[in-house]
Order: sequence, then structure tokens, then C-alpha cells
Amino acid sequence: VQLQASGGGLVQPGGSLRLSCAASGRRFSNNAMGWFRQAPGKEREFVAAIAWNGGTMIYADSVKGRFTLYREYAKTTVYLQMNSLKPEDTAVYYCAAAQGALSSSQTREYRYWGQGTLVTVSS
Repeated sequence: VQLQASGGGLVQPGGSLRLSCAASGRRFSNNAMGWFRQAPGKEREFVAAIAWNGGTMIYADSVKGRFTLYREYAKTTVYLQMNSLKPEDTAVYYCAAAQGALSSSQTREYRYWGQGTLVTVSS
């Protein structure tokens, strides 16, 4: 079972990126999915999560109104659209699959983790 995160890169402040998280070996159709990030010298923090059916999304206050999380079941892929990026969004972003179906901001609820993709917001 693997989660492959991609889409990171260097972007200027105010720019946009779309991160993707593709699952292989398992569909995770009945699992909530989430994104977390870790900046240098800081602990991993919650970014966004989506329930198994895409019906409920939750976001960290720091990204509300700027980031949008959605999933495509046919492609077993979860996307994180990031707009109006700020330098403080710079971090390695990780996607994860929860053990349960409901969205959660708690790291302990997630069983499977991707390898991370680096997002750098800088002019």
C-alpha cells in the first residue's frame, strides 16, 4: 500500500499549486484522507482532511479560504488546491489515509502516509 504525493515546487507569494496524492495497492474509498505539513524546525501540523464520501472537509484556520481539498474516486486520488500562497506555507506536505471514514485533524487517526512533497513559497 502506497500513497504518492506530488505537485510541490517553488512558487512566488500569491501563487498557486495543486498537490496530488495517488493511492496504489488499495483504493481507500471508505477512508478519510488528509494533508499535513512540516516546516523546518517545527512539528508536523494538520492542513486539511476530507471524509470518505467527500461530504465533509475540515481545514486548519491558517489555510481556510485559500486551500481546497477534494477527491476523485475513479482515480483514487486526493487533491489539495492551494491558492494565495504565503511564505509561511513553506513546508513538506504529506498526504495520509485515516483508519476511519470521518475527517480528522489528529495525526494518530492516520495509518498510511505518503513520502511528502516540498512546497517553497518565496520571491
